[in-house]
Amino acid sequence: MKNNDYKKYTSPFSWRYGSEQMRAIWSEENKYRTWRKIWVELARAQHKLGLVSKEELEDLEKHQDDLDIERIWEIEKDTRHDVVAAIKEFAEKAKIGGGKIHLGATSMDISDNAETLRIREALKIVEEELIKLLKTFAKKIENYADFVCMGYTHLQPAEPTTLGYRFSLYAQDLLMDLELLQFVKKNLKGKGMKGAVGTSASFVKLLGEEGAKKMELEVLEGLGGLEGFEITNQTSPRKIEVWIGNLLSSIAQSLYKFAFDLRIMQAPWMNEWQEPFGKLQVGSSAMPFKRNPVKAEQICSLARLVVNLSKTTWDNAAHMLLERTLDDSANRRVVMPEMFLAVDEMLTSANNILKGLNINEVVITKNLEFFFSFSASEVIMAEAVKKGADRQKIHEILRGVSMKSWQEMHEGRENPMEGLILANAEIKKYLSAEDLKKMLDAKNYIGNAAEKALDLVNKINKI
Repeated sequence: MKNNDYKKYTSPFSWRYGSEQMRAIWSEENKYRTWRKIWVELARAQHKLGLVSKEELEDLEKHQDDLDIERIWEIEKDTRHDVVAAIKEFAEKAKIGGGKIHLGATSMDISDNAETLRIREALKIVEEELIKLLKTFAKKIENYADFVCMGYTHLQPAEPTTLGYRFSLYAQDLLMDLELLQFVKKNLKGKGMKGAVGTSASFVKLLGEEGAKKMELEVLEGLGGLEGFEITNQTSPRKIEVWIGNLLSSIAQSLYKFAFDLRIMQAPWMNEWQEPFGKLQVGSSAMPFKRNPVKAEQICSLARLVVNLSKTTWDNAAHMLLERTLDDSANRRVVMPEMFLAVDEMLTSANNILKGLNINEVVITKNLEFFFSFSASEVIMAEAVKKGADRQKIHEILRGVSMKSWQEMHEGRENPMEGLILANAEIKKYLSAEDLKKMLDAKNYIGNAAEKALDLVNKINKI
């Protein structure tokens, strides 16, 4: 954190969380430079239609990058209007063309289109990071597609699965997020140039209906082919920001699920995964032995923030009364940047965690061996009944064996269940020792987990 006044509050997103690239998109400088770009594109389009002279346009183009943000803030103290302050500062520099800046426009023609451009750039970063994370998951899935582990439901041992299949759960969620992102990106639109209540009345008055349409298309083309909404009020439809909020909240939810599961798997009574831990990293100021899952916890913390910020986008859209109210303005200065920066940070952290994830294969296998015999009781019962056994009788035998085994384990002894099953006279009437050995091998009870996991890898690799 350089060049900051440490006596003043600074948002952690200005230095701690998020990438420099994402911070640059949401910076004050980028905002004002984007406003300048829109004003110049507006003047360029109006020049073609005879409203702005060549000299005026050239003067605006010449001074487009001559920006003094401190001066804008100084003017805003008097005007109490940020867009007006930025216009006046630009006009002070461009003395020939300054009188034509913002001709026919309203503030939201500038700031809303600028916001859409910033969202478009921010979505590109999120998309790139999301794809990187999916590719990392694909490698993990491929490596562990058929590595058998215990599956847990209700945080209790259930039936075996494979580690690759478990990783596929997280990857599938993120793949759905990517599809949602691409839908939002495809349908992202700006306000265009439509004036104070969206009717384009000022531009139609200046240029006629066809001229106003032509001018708007020229401006949007100059802004990188941005598409404009057909219908707006003073602002862009705030519905688009609800989509953005839902998208970022959805990504945050996917990352939260992965990070929370990791925290569970890192707990000492599980000890199957551990997030990377640096040689000089400190887990606790009081307890030198601690190796906490701090990055996974950070992901969960930021995810909670994102989901709560996303609710504000709903409120803004729902409360945009009639042609507009201003009660969205202040919170939008916080909500959009912080949601994007938080998701940016979470995606990078999740990718780093996954790349360096310590997978304790020995512990995973030990846990599987410890618990699988209980799961095997289901298939043993089914196979015995197929060969003529009474289901209720076999169920009671297996229940009794299970309860006895749990008791032994709770008293610190080894799980005796496999031996008890193999020794049971009633079960042996229907199933041979060879049959039972196969049923007590977890590899024979993972269904098509490996195949489905590898199918998902193929989908990811086609991105």
